[in-house]
This record gives sequence, structure tokens and C-alpha cells, in this order.
Amino acid sequence: MGTCSCSTQTEQDCSNVSQSDNTKEKTFSILLKHWQSSLSFIMLAAGLAADFWSGFSWFTDSVRLFWYSAAYIPVGLPVLRQAWVHLRKGEFFTEFFLMGIATIGAFYIGEYPEGVAVMLFYSIGEAFQHNAVSRAKNNIKALLDVRPESAHVKRDTEFTTVHPGQVAVGEIIRVKPGERVPLDGELLSERAAFDTSAITGESKPRHINGNEQVLAGMINLNRVIELRTTRLYENSSISRILDMVQNATKKKARTELFIRSFARIYTPAVVFLAVLLVVLPVLFVTPYVFEDWLYRGLVFLVISCPCALVISIPLGYFGGIGAASRNGILVKGGNYLDALKSVDTVIFDKTGTLTKGSFAVQSVHSNNGDVNRMLSVLRSVEQNSIHPVARAILDFTENGIKNDHLEILTVSNQKEIPGFGIYASVEGRDVIIGSRSLMEKENVAIQNGFKTDEKGSIVHVAIDGVHYGYLIISDELKEDAKRSVKRLKESGVKRTVMLSGDRDEIAQRTGKELQMDYVFGDLLPEDKAEKLVDFKKRFPGTVAYAGDGINDAPVLALSDVGIAMGALGSDVAIESADVVIQTDQPSKIATAIEIGKSTRTIVWQNIGMAMGIKILFLTLGALGIATLWEAVFADVGVALLAILNAVRIQKMKFA
Repeated sequence: MGTCSCSTQTEQDCSNVSQSDNTKEKTFSILLKHWQSSLSFIMLAAGLAADFWSGFSWFTDSVRLFWYSAAYIPVGLPVLRQAWVHLRKGEFFTEFFLMGIATIGAFYIGEYPEGVAVMLFYSIGEAFQHNAVSRAKNNIKALLDVRPESAHVKRDTEFTTVHPGQVAVGEIIRVKPGERVPLDGELLSERAAFDTSAITGESKPRHINGNEQVLAGMINLNRVIELRTTRLYENSSISRILDMVQNATKKKARTELFIRSFARIYTPAVVFLAVLLVVLPVLFVTPYVFEDWLYRGLVFLVISCPCALVISIPLGYFGGIGAASRNGILVKGGNYLDALKSVDTVIFDKTGTLTKGSFAVQSVHSNNGDVNRMLSVLRSVEQNSIHPVARAILDFTENGIKNDHLEILTVSNQKEIPGFGIYASVEGRDVIIGSRSLMEKENVAIQNGFKTDEKGSIVHVAIDGVHYGYLIISDELKEDAKRSVKRLKESGVKRTVMLSGDRDEIAQRTGKELQMDYVFGDLLPEDKAEKLVDFKKRFPGTVAYAGDGINDAPVLALSDVGIAMGALGSDVAIESADVVIQTDQPSKIATAIEIGKSTRTIVWQNIGMAMGIKILFLTLGALGIATLWEAVFADVGVALLAILNAVRIQKMKFA
């Protein structure tokens, strides 16, 4: 590294010198890493200069053979070694075998420079391909691998810094301003602001209130906060997300699988054609010159190498998965990217997907006027539930508990039925809390005066088989819910459907506001599954389902593409889904579809470009027009063009 004195040069001059030194270091590092290619290139260039410079009379045939052999060895031996390894496994038709035969053949007919050039540029192309694939994988990992290596945990009366893996569930940790949250936890401080971009892709700060969930990977923005951990380090949200994305590359799209199968047939076929190209002309061509036809066969082999297809297509899917991750969308495999591009029908769950899922109690109605007794029963039963409605009831009754207006009663034999409600025994009395359907199922007569025109969901309460009263609980649409439906239509989705367990009149009102094509309410989890199966039978094409709750897991699994809302969604839904929207924004579904379509377009561009150019040059090679130099372009050049096209998706911007 060079140095400069800022007393004699400006700070800008120092910066320029430092940047120049960094550039030199990087250049030297690249040359050192690829010393074989660098050495071969220098020797090839020197050999070509000696060939075309009349003053080098000492550069005789024997010297030329020695010189070009020495230039060939650094880049040729690794490839020949790989060819031998594959040959021992019975894999004859690999790109290593093709390049080995082609370059050794070139030496056999005296085309030493071309033999070295083919192997040199093949090695350079392979290095570019390897670096491009590694960069794509690392970019995906870097987007999410932001897990802190330390946590400040309270042990006895002091905070000790330990690895997050050493923190148990229920311990209290402290996070300073600017630090990443190391573990999922419940916020003990009153309120805090977080940068959630590592998880959601959104740069807008998110404000979280006390007792709400904070996820590992978020950055604390304003003041020292404390959390009570709710998950172990290895089970934290960011760890699970990272694992999902890393495993995504293992799930291949049908195009990838087809190209791999195609290459297994294509490569031996072109080797056979190359052999025919060398030997058949002896029957038809006079005079037959073996070296000339061998040269054409070698050109044919070099051109036919399927590297551009085999490398650039997976790279296109890596790029698509990375682009989705940057937008807060986790796609669990290239096969789901392929499926997204052909989605014709999107079916939404309502609560937590199109609405915020943050319910609030609007009104309370008791048949005998004893509102406090009904609320005490509700509070006592719902405090053990994780349903959003339960949270709304607990929030509503909080002041009553603090001011001793309400009491906590003894609850036993509690049983929650998803989509229906809760059964429980409260101080010896049978209590049922839930929907009208549950009341009808248990033959509970709804009392007169029950209003059905109020806007919101209705939670009924029955004690010892008698209707005691009900609550009106409402939810509101997410800010981008309307825009999400509009964008889906613009992106080519033909049908939008909403399924809800809410009253049908509420579902219809919400669906009309969102301009949904089909709306169904009063549905149980099994009813949603039946509706999805019905839509798959009625309409051709791919059906996607978007949901967030435990009761959505079966429907997510049944759909062609299951989409889960990741921030508020349940663990079961996230695990069952194929795509996870980390921002909880339904409009991201349209973004995912756009990324799927862009990825597919780029992949087929690469296939068309690679096959088109190869067929052209194979024809030219067979006719004796193309040389090994053109063959290098048709192989390595096309592979590099395909790689550049594949990584283009990582630079694209999506709405």
C-alpha cells in the first residue's frame, strides 16, 4: 500500500491514491487467484508473436510444440483431471471430455495455438460462471444472514454478553440503539422503532408497542430496549428464513430439470455427429484429407458444449430468488417461481391477509344487563387463546381488570375449535364462545334484539346452554389491499376470490369494496379447502392461495402455489406455504408474479440465444467455414452472454 502526506496533497488526492492502490491490490489478487489462466495467456500471446514475427527464426516446429505444450498445461491439466475423474465414474460425455478431446486433437493436427486458446478461454469462461453462481448464492445469503453474534442477557442482576445460542426462552435481553435484535422476543419496553428491512425488504421504520412481538434481525433505532425471548436462536424467524432461502436452490424448476436431462442426451449425440463428420466424408469426398475433416469435427465438439445452458439457467433462477428476497418475498424454490408466472386465479383469506387482523371491540350486548359478568367470563377464557379476536377482547378488558371491575375466574377443560370458537368450564358452568354457527350446532337459541346489520364480526356467549350476549368486533383493510387486487388484474390474473370465516354479509361488503370477482363467507377451514378444490376443477391454470392462520395451512398445502403472510402469519402457515410475504403486504403477491414472469422470460431468452447461436456455428463448422477461434466464441462467449443476461434480473426494480 502506498502512503501520501495530506500536508502536501489534498484529501481528495489521498483518496485517489488509496483507490488506485486498492485497484492494484484487487487486480493482483485476481491474477494470483487465476495464475494458471494468466500464465497460459502470457505464453499464448508470446507464442503468437513469435509465430507472426519473422525475426524469431529459432521458433522451430519442435520449439513451438514445447512452448505451446507448456502454455497448455496450466489450464489443460485441471480440465483433463476432471475428465478422468468422470470417466472413472462412467460419465463419458461431459464438457471436460469434450474440451479434452477437442484440444488434444488440435495438437495432433498441428494447430497448437488454437488448442491452447480453446482450453484457455474455456477455463476463463468456467471461472466467470463459477464466480457468477457463487455471487448469486452469496447475494441471497447476505440479504438474510444478518444474525448478530452476541446478545446482552440479564443474568442475576447484571447484563452479560453471550452468544445468542446460549440464551434460553424466557430470559431478558437488552438491545442498544443501532444494534440488531439477536432473538425473537416480546417487547418489555413501552414502545420502540425498528428498521425491519433485513426481514421485510421495507426501509420504512416500524413502531412496535409493549408486549408485541419483535423479530431477530430487526435494528433498534432510537433507545435502549428490553425483550423477553420467545424462541431459541436456531428457531428464530431470521434463522428459519435463511434456511428456507438456502434450501430454495435445491428445488429445481421443470425447465432446469429438462435442460439437465436434455444435456445428457444432447452431449453424446453431438459427439456421435462429430465422429460421423470425420469418417463419413471418406465415402463421398475426393480427395479426402483426414486432418481437414478432423479439424471440422473438433470445431463441432467445441461449439456443442452445453455449458451456456447448464449454467445460465440455474443462475437465472438464483437471480429470481434473490430479487424476490430483496423485495421481502421468500420463494422456496425455482419450481415455485415457474408456477407464479402462470397464476390465473388468486384466492385470499380475509382476516390477516387482506385486513390488518388487529381487531377491536366496538360494542358489548348483554341479555340480562350484567356486562361485567359476561366480560369476566370472556377475559378468563380468551386469555389462553392466540386468536386475534382473543387479543382484541383482552385489550378491551384490560382497564376493567386494572380497576377491579372485572375478575379472573377459574377455567378448566378448555377446547378451541378453529373456525367455530371455544368450549370451556368456568367455575363449574359450561361456557361456549364463538360464532352463530357454533350456537346453532349446540342448539343455543339466539335472543331477540340481536342485530345483524352492525358492521363487524359477532362473538356470541352462551352459559349453561343459554344465550348470554354478544360482542361486535371489527377489523380494517390493509392500506394496499385495494391496490393489490388492481395490480393482480394488471399482471394478468384472471380471477380474484375471497374466502372468509366471517359472516357472509361482512365478507360480501369487504369483497365489493375490493372489487373481488368471487366472495364467500361463513366458511370453516374444511369449507375453504372444498372451495379451492372446486375452483381448481372449474378453471384451468394455476391457483394460488394467500393466507396467514393455522386454519389456512391445509388450503395452502392444497393450492398450486401457497402464499403465507410472514410477519403476522402462524408458524404452521409459513411452513406449509411455497412463498412467504415478509411484509404482510398483499400487493407483494403481484410483485412475486412479476418476478416469476421476468425470471421465466430471461431463462427462455438464454435457451433461445444459446441454441440459436450454437446451431448456426455448428452448421458453419460442419461446412468448414468456422474455425476453432469462432468455436470458442460459440461456446465460452455465448455462456458469458447468457450469464450476463441471467444476472440482469438482480438489477431489476419491481413495484
